[in-house]
Amino acid sequence: MKASRENDFVYQAVYRYLTLLIEEAGSSSAVRLPSLRQLADRLNVSISTVQYAYSLLEKEGRVYSIAKSGYYAKALPALDVPGCGRDLLETVYVNTQRPGMCVLSADDPASLQPLDRPLLMLERELLRQYPRQPQVLVQPCGELELRTVLAARYTSSTVNCWHADDVYIGADLRGVLEILISVLELRGATVVVESPCDWVILRLLDCAQVRVIELPLLAGGVIDPQRLESLLKNEPVRLILLSSALSMPHGSLLSATNRQAIAHLLGCHGTWVLENDCHSELDEGVDSQRLRDWLDPDRLLVFSTFEKFIGAEAPFGFVLSRHWRSELQRHFLLRAFSLSLIRQKAIARLLGGGRLDQHLSVLRRMLKERRTQLIQLLRERLGDALQFVEPQGGATVWVSSLRPVDMENVFQRLLKQQIIIAPGELFSLQGLHAHHLRLSSLGHGDHDLGNVVGLLGDALRMAPES
Repeated sequence: MKASRENDFVYQAVYRYLTLLIEEAGSSSAVRLPSLRQLADRLNVSISTVQYAYSLLEKEGRVYSIAKSGYYAKALPALDVPGCGRDLLETVYVNTQRPGMCVLSADDPASLQPLDRPLLMLERELLRQYPRQPQVLVQPCGELELRTVLAARYTSSTVNCWHADDVYIGADLRGVLEILISVLELRGATVVVESPCDWVILRLLDCAQVRVIELPLLAGGVIDPQRLESLLKNEPVRLILLSSALSMPHGSLLSATNRQAIAHLLGCHGTWVLENDCHSELDEGVDSQRLRDWLDPDRLLVFSTFEKFIGAEAPFGFVLSRHWRSELQRHFLLRAFSLSLIRQKAIARLLGGGRLDQHLSVLRRMLKERRTQLIQLLRERLGDALQFVEPQGGATVWVSSLRPVDMENVFQRLLKQQIIIAPGELFSLQGLHAHHLRLSSLGHGDHDLGNVVGLLGDALRMAPES
């Protein structure tokens, strides 16, 4: 046992040494690393120990090997900062993929407790039960068992009920939203969205040349009914996009009174509603009603994804709609989504068998513990600089600076220290939320969270006013 532990320490030391070599190389071209024998001699360890450390880095995608040549560190994109030719969102995405970065903004709740292993175990069992099926049985709108389970999960009454034919499953959420934009003919149309809004949704609408009107959430996550009514009266609103329960990244829940008032107003104007249900499974008020429970189901579409609460092995997006059946079927068929029927069946068993609900109970508790830790640190160290919304679920915390600082300067300063934040301007197309940030404690890796929060505080205090 003692020898085993010592060997563990040795390979970890070699791994750390190689990591430092790679980071020091930091080149835009591939860099050759020491051979197994060279490194073994240099560090006075066995060749097998060096080989194991290299294999770990290879699995992480940080090195690659060429037969009869050796190991090479992968070329890294240059460290990007705002104003260097890429927009801010691209800068965030590029640098998030860099090894060694502390991502203080990750919204990947399932990474804390993924359901990958149970899902893959179910899939293996199903593969034994269901031999490979002929191509004629391919279902372009999704596997029937999964659509049936989803329809039942979303049915809450005899009025608010769904059937398998109302459910459409795509390869990912982005593809499903692109189909909705086409089917609803939103190009050039006016769409109202609550703000802040997910940047994926905003970018898709913007790329499709949709005229977006942002409806900022008030304190406590309230939607202003008077402002909304004014928009509905004075603008040619084709559609309104609202959260079903948990509004992310804000982290708030609509009160029952506000929810009913908004639903009544939309019903009076006959407004079509596209409900974002991506985060509602992470809502800690699990018994709270969804916005759709108060809406006319014949003027409603709902979209969501499994990825937020199951994990990367279940990236599928889906939409529920009672209308545009032929158009939706045609678009899903044209997309020719290649979806694993067995994977979909496995997800259906997770949803229908109660395994998912048990998992969600644990995941919500773990997310709350992480958020509580982050909020406590923010209060202790940045109470004089930040104000934040007390989140009701999810993985992130929405904060605002108490003075109007230049968040681009804050972002750039932290980026140079290998820390990624998500400035509030990413969640608006119209320059809203310039003094806000989305923060999370999920992606800090081996970095000490207290130290990272301290660096954030330094960057905020040193940033010039905007």
